[in-house]
Amino acid sequence: AAMAAAIAYSMKAPPFVMYSTLAVGFAANALGAQGGPLAVFFVVVIAVFAGKLVSKRTPIDIIITPFVTIVVGVLFAFLIAPPIGKGAVLLGDLVMKATALQPFWMGILVSALMGIILTLPISSAAICAGLGLVGLAGGACVAGCSAHMVGFAVASYRENGVQGLLSQGLGTSMLQVPNLVKKPILWLPPVVASIVNGPLATCLFKLQMNGTAVSSGMGTCGFVGQIGVYTGWMNDIAEGTKTAVTAMDWAGLFLISFILPAVLCPLINMFVRKLGWVKDGDMTLS
Repeated sequence: AAMAAAIAYSMKAPPFVMYSTLAVGFAANALGAQGGPLAVFFVVVIAVFAGKLVSKRTPIDIIITPFVTIVVGVLFAFLIAPPIGKGAVLLGDLVMKATALQPFWMGILVSALMGIILTLPISSAAICAGLGLVGLAGGACVAGCSAHMVGFAVASYRENGVQGLLSQGLGTSMLQVPNLVKKPILWLPPVVASIVNGPLATCLFKLQMNGTAVSSGMGTCGFVGQIGVYTGWMNDIAEGTKTAVTAMDWAGLFLISFILPAVLCPLINMFVRKLGWVKDGDMTLS
């Protein structure tokens, strides 16, 4: 429901349309099952367009607009949410199986792509939730997202100080989008860091996300990614598939999530600065 309202708000939907999408989002998520979050996006977009067509066109807008928005939205939820959900599950299973079979190459691919997606103005958490990315693939997602968040935060410390460090490291690297549009080369250090981080997570530390799939796409935002890994450990211990949390587990989590990005990104950034590709002020947050 909250995702639906956020999508409607971003589409500048009138109030009656936006509030009506709460019911539409709930229906789409339920009918889409594991791939519900992805189904919510498509169904709500259709419902908002339908609601806008009739909004403020009749003297009984308070009745007609919510009625049309909800009926059209729920109808399309019944029609397209289940196949979208199944498709998302199949794609997610394919990614997870491929990562298990080829942890090195898929570790690089998943980590790099998810880190880029997290920094773009789209939701990496929703994508991970929609595809149900857990296991080794989920661990690679955490690695890539963390590389971008911590990497940008530490690399831009000279421009943004503590406030920038916290807002990017614990908030989102999306704050750098205006700077990336002006100078895409700024993406090089965190992308390289995510390429290094991914296979280390999948091959060396066997970092797995056995918590909720949405946590895979959160990186270090509020430490949700790390909490997700930890709750996965606890679930595994409770189910008897894991005996205890080892020192290697903790070392992998901290190295992948915080230490490696905080070391690699500034080093690579220093190199590109010497080449003249990046200059002081390029990563300043407005």
